[in-house]
Amino acid sequence: MEKVKRRKKIDISPDELNEIIVDLIQDRKGKDIKSLHLEAIPEAVTDYFIICNGDSSTQVRAIADHIEEDLKEKRGIRAFHVEGKSYGEWCLLDYGSIIVHVFTKEKRDYYQLEELWCDAKIKEYENIN
Repeated sequence: MEKVKRRKKIDISPDELNEIIVDLIQDRKGKDIKSLHLEAIPEAVTDYFIICNGDSSTQVRAIADHIEEDLKEKRGIRAFHVEGKSYGEWCLLDYGSIIVHVFTKEKRDYYQLEELWCDAKIKEYENIN
């Protein structure tokens, strides 16, 4: 009989996970970090979008890798889905209650996710230099 791998139950609230991910983005000098709280929006598929950008595709991948590795190794939290790391222009990490979008500046300006979800409560975080 084949064993089925089950995900560990995450004992962390979406609010706590949001703050941890923002700290991880700041570790890698992610820019213009915004957290969009979507919980009150019926059409939203998640509680939070975290959006930031890097200065290059290399930095975008480094930010996404740092988030993914830290959450997996230190907290036992694995992303349900990851996209875009091979190109490094828009990386998406799906943690269920939180979806992280890491863009290059050009792609972020083009897609304007903040404008699409402008009715969300938006929290902005400082850039760490």
